[in-house]
Amino acid sequence: VDALAYLIDNYQGIEEITVEKLMEFVKGPDFPTGGILYRYREDKPDENTDAIAQGYAVGKSRLILQAKAHFEEMSRSRMRIVVTELPYQTNKTALIERIAALVREEKLQGLTDLRDESDRTGMRIVIELNRNADPKAVLTDLFKYTPLQQTFGMQLLALVDGQPRMLSLKRALHLFIQHREEIVRRRSEFELAKAKARAHIVEGLLHALDILDEVIDTIRRSQNVDTARANLMKNFQFSEVQAHAILDMQLRRLAALERKKLKEEFDELKKRIKYLEELLADSAKILSVIKEELLALREKYADARRTQIVDRTKGTL
Repeated sequence: VDALAYLIDNYQGIEEITVEKLMEFVKGPDFPTGGILYRYREDKPDENTDAIAQGYAVGKSRLILQAKAHFEEMSRSRMRIVVTELPYQTNKTALIERIAALVREEKLQGLTDLRDESDRTGMRIVIELNRNADPKAVLTDLFKYTPLQQTFGMQLLALVDGQPRMLSLKRALHLFIQHREEIVRRRSEFELAKAKARAHIVEGLLHALDILDEVIDTIRRSQNVDTARANLMKNFQFSEVQAHAILDMQLRRLAALERKKLKEEFDELKKRIKYLEELLADSAKILSVIKEELLALREKYADARRTQIVDRTKGTL
């Protein structure tokens, strides 16, 4: 939302906005299961490409996503590894089964116990080690042989005019704003037509109240509804829609209509019609509406980031 708001505020110069500027607002992918996202895949300076920036610049990248784990000291100089967050779409049960299988196959050394202590407060997988095990070495092997570390394919793919397109971050945000422009415009046109139709009816009811006795007398003297409608249109210059609205009301309801309430409704409708007409005539005002609605969504739904983004060089944890 902050990135969209920035684009809207700088809409006239949108071509000059860089992906680096947008990444001040959109830090990187955020996964519901948390975890750690590594920015760099290689340790060689000439190959040290920012994978997140690359993904947002061209729409495609491969990212390393890793579980969040820490060490806890136990009695008798023993340690345990505690996993509290998993890479996105990693099945916890399958992960535990994989670790157990690796222990049986003797591909993982130094483990004495493996259990799931997850509860309502959060996830907690406990891996206990013997006193001779190196916790860092064991964790490195866990990342290497289990889904605790995964490569996540990032693709900003979307349908644009019915065709699949790989999009940069700026292009995706720009297209979304254009989509919202169309939505706000269509919604406003619909609301404007509805308000004008209602204002026309209310105007007719107000006019009918001004000449209420004549209107009621005309209706009573008419042989049927069609004749009454024709007489109202002929004698008092009501439109067909207005005459129909008057006839749809029972005479006692027509007499009981409060002029003050109708006048207030008519005044509000005129204000709304004026606002909508000005909105539809000014693209800057449409953008302002889009921004206001986006900020309201942010206020209502925004929450803290879950996935931690860190730099990485090959071989480090």
